[in-house]
Amino acid sequence: MHNSLCINKVKGCVSLLLIALLSAFVACNQVDDDRIPSLPVYINLSGAGMWNTYGVSGVGISRNFINFDGVVSPTGFPFTANTYLGFGGVLLIGGVDPFTSEPNVPLAYDLACPVECKANVRVYIDMDNLEAVCPECGSHYDVVIAGGSPVAGPALTGKYKYGLRRYTCEPYFQGGYIIHN
Repeated sequence: MHNSLCINKVKGCVSLLLIALLSAFVACNQVDDDRIPSLPVYINLSGAGMWNTYGVSGVGISRNFINFDGVVSPTGFPFTANTYLGFGGVLLIGGVDPFTSEPNVPLAYDLACPVECKANVRVYIDMDNLEAVCPECGSHYDVVIAGGSPVAGPALTGKYKYGLRRYTCEPYFQGGYIIHN
């Protein structure tokens, strides 16, 4: 009876040790997508007219929303006092929802590169591979399938792994979407 009690205690300790080691391994490979400051995001693209004019209509099609330091995009967009664009602006792109695998949905990210962590250092879309690329550090991010995860450069190979900050694209009941955090 005493031996089986000791064996059970040892098995329990080994199990706890394995769980701790596995947790440490997983934690080392996690991607930090909260590196840039969390600022309000609200872009109202509700209604078919707004969405058809300023939204995205397919996988890989993208649009930037920027209204900082004299840079305004898209041209003609009705920015209001209730429009908020996060830290570096908002990238809207058609892709695959990384959590549900639903195809052809709008995805939104902050344009600021999390490695550089500066509002005016913004990623751009490389149309050859549909990745967001930082012009300063050269990091590449998968914004179409993998939720803004790093795929190359310092964002992937550095001491910490950094992904783009994601925002929510919520369908509006009369068509279009509202982008927010």
